[in-house]
Amino acid sequence: MSGDFYSYTCEERDGSEFPMSKLRGKVVLIVNVASKCGFRMQFGELQDLYREFQNQGLEILAFPCNQFINQEPGTDEEIGKFCQEYYGVTYKVMKKCKVNGGDAIPLYNYLKDQKPGTLSFKFIRWNFEKFLVDRSGKVVKRYSTLVKPKDMRDDIIKLLNGKEV
Repeated sequence: MSGDFYSYTCEERDGSEFPMSKLRGKVVLIVNVASKCGFRMQFGELQDLYREFQNQGLEILAFPCNQFINQEPGTDEEIGKFCQEYYGVTYKVMKKCKVNGGDAIPLYNYLKDQKPGTLSFKFIRWNFEKFLVDRSGKVVKRYSTLVKPKDMRDDIIKLLNGKEV
C-alpha cells in the first residue's frame, strides 16, 4: 500500500467523503463492527473511552462490516440508529464496508499492511478488531476482538500524552 494514513479517504454513512487528514494530530482508534455480533457490547465500551478522552484528542471510527457470518445485515441508517439507541454512540460510524478480500476498502488494506495479525496474516479475523493510530498517523498497535476497549485505556493515555506504546 502506498501513501500514509492521512492520504486515505473513507465514506461516511451518508455517502460523503471523510478524509483521514481531518484526523491529523489526533489519536485514532479504528474498529470493524457488527450489531448482531456477540461482542457488540464493545460499542458501549468504545463510547465510554470516547466520552472520557475525546476532549484530549481521541477519535474513534467504527466501520460496519457484514463479512463475518452476516452479523451486520442492516442498512447504514439502521446501523446508525442501533448504535445510537442501544449504546448512545457519538463517535463516527462510517458507511458499511468490506475489510477483507478484493473489495476491502483501501484504508483497511493499509492498516492490515502496517500491522499484520497473528502469524503475519494480513486479514481481519472477526468483528471488533481494533487498530490504534498515533498523533503522527503511525499505526502503532492492533488488538484482537477479545481485547476489550477498557483494556486499551493505558495505551490510549500514553499516546495522548505523546509517549510510545
